[in-house]
Amino acid sequence: YLLRRTIRVEESLIDQMFNSSEKRLARTLMLLSNFGMDGQSSAVVAKVSQETLAEMIGTTRSRVSFFMNKFRRLGFISYGETLEVHPSLLTVILYDRSSEGRLEI
Repeated sequence: YLLRRTIRVEESLIDQMFNSSEKRLARTLMLLSNFGMDGQSSAVVAKVSQETLAEMIGTTRSRVSFFMNKFRRLGFISYGETLEVHPSLLTVILYDRSSEGRLEI
């Protein structure tokens, strides 16, 4: 248990140091969408507030809102009553190799 927890903390620190908040949000949404799902092309994420997402990735709610709107505009997610994540499209953000690690539009 202690080793697993230490590994998670270490991964979180590395994520905070080397990834932009946009990539951290994309990664978090992918992880939440895959929680308990096997082999689905898209998944509905349990109800989670933008404030909670901001706390999870270490940024502000306004930045989460900005990126969520961007992801929706690009077709990576759809939301209203529920949040539907399209993991295959979010992968584009996670593996983007642009100069600043941001998705070029």
